[in-house]
Amino acid sequence: MDTRKRLQALQGAPNPVAPAARASKAVAMPDNPACMIGSGQLCEHALVDRDLNRLLFDYEQTVRSRFTRIVDVLKRISTHQHDENFAERAQQLAREQLGFDLPPQVLEDAWVCGLDLSALHSRCIFSGLKSCVDNAEAEQAGWRQRMPLDENFLRSCGYHTVDISPCSDGRLQGVSPYVLRILPGPNVRVKAYAGALFDVEVDVADWAQREVERLSGAMVDGERLNYLKIAVYHFSSSSPDAQGCAAHGSNDRQATEAALQRLQHELREAIDRTFGAGAAPDVLLIGVDTDLDALRIHLPDSLGEINAHRYFETAQIYRDTLGLSSEAARARIAEIVADAEGMGGWGQGNGRMHEGMRRLVLALAEANLSQIEYVIKHHTGRYATIGHDEECIVAGEAVRVLQLRNLFYFAHLDTIEEGAPDMDVGIKIFGKLNVAHGLPVPVLVHFEYDARIPESRERAIARGRRVRDAIEARYPDLVAQGLLNCAIAVSDRTGGECCDFVTDAAVDDH
Repeated sequence: MDTRKRLQALQGAPNPVAPAARASKAVAMPDNPACMIGSGQLCEHALVDRDLNRLLFDYEQTVRSRFTRIVDVLKRISTHQHDENFAERAQQLAREQLGFDLPPQVLEDAWVCGLDLSALHSRCIFSGLKSCVDNAEAEQAGWRQRMPLDENFLRSCGYHTVDISPCSDGRLQGVSPYVLRILPGPNVRVKAYAGALFDVEVDVADWAQREVERLSGAMVDGERLNYLKIAVYHFSSSSPDAQGCAAHGSNDRQATEAALQRLQHELREAIDRTFGAGAAPDVLLIGVDTDLDALRIHLPDSLGEINAHRYFETAQIYRDTLGLSSEAARARIAEIVADAEGMGGWGQGNGRMHEGMRRLVLALAEANLSQIEYVIKHHTGRYATIGHDEECIVAGEAVRVLQLRNLFYFAHLDTIEEGAPDMDVGIKIFGKLNVAHGLPVPVLVHFEYDARIPESRERAIARGRRVRDAIEARYPDLVAQGLLNCAIAVSDRTGGECCDFVTDAAVDDH
């Protein structure tokens, strides 16, 4: 259910889109280029892990249900706001249907000016996120055990750390377990930035820290392993001019070239100039068609240099290898990758990539076939909502256990000044999703701390409060209209506390 429908449901307004119109719109959606649904051809590829797809879909449904229920529960509560014992009845409904309490003050004040449904909706979003975090270990256990590209596989490719920077667009928030099928973990880091334009200084520092750990012997077999940085941009095959990357004005070429510039001519050069020629880590550039979750993988050459024109696409691989046996399909994928590696003209490079990178690229291509079929089987070929439909903005540091498409928009920042471009993009997105329809923008400010360091938690909370205050100061018009709601949470990066909501005069405990 998108935001317009959520608001209409809360207000009790009829849906202006009739069932016939919705069906017509669905039929008009372009076919999946990997497999034409309804053509008489079975979209069942020999290399697809359907058991893993089922587990991932069950998890998606479980998470989505926490948010789709919010509307129904608030509608029921709103009908009783003038009843006797309203607050008690509302809390009972919330506990039974949503699994958490509502803010008591909002309920107790309802008799004066009516129930503040917009504020309640935002608070329910925050509590829904907290429920997802609290239940993540149990609800993710099945698919985590079957994820094909785990830490052992990445080490077999020669990498002790894989650092992924997707665009902060909500459609890429499930990029690791869903689109790439890489198991999230301590050695797989995901830091999202608007337009995939990661902070070079932060990445140099992260690389240097891991190099110290490697050289000190803290890593097993660290001396023979490398660091890999992946940038992930995105585009829309069905609506390229409107549903591409907002940070690049839906200009696919600009998104590709900007991410490549950041990887190759800023990060690698920065490390080589600082630590000596040849120190730079491996890099990989990947594009995602967010309509289909299909990949465009740009291949490095023997020197690790990437050419924007040297790539292959997994949608074509799915189509070209559909109907083949597993062995024949893998052989054909290897041929397609080799052809892309050896292309001339605009895509020409200096030799072929090293064997570890080739092993990883082939595995990414094969694993993504499962995600392509996931979208075909569970989302009728293309996602029904090809654009934004996030529930909230998460600002600061990622809540690592939350891994799902369009669950939230992420703005990576330490201070609002340096993270302003990411926040501005998020506010612009929610201006259309929420503000235009009378709903506020929910912003969760989240930072991590290290419990081994004295008073680290207190400093993380203080940072969260400073960032919250700065966000509210940056968007005073939204605050004045009651259209921006912030909450603060912290997580222990080395321990068990995850997304613990904190309280002060402005933020209630969740």
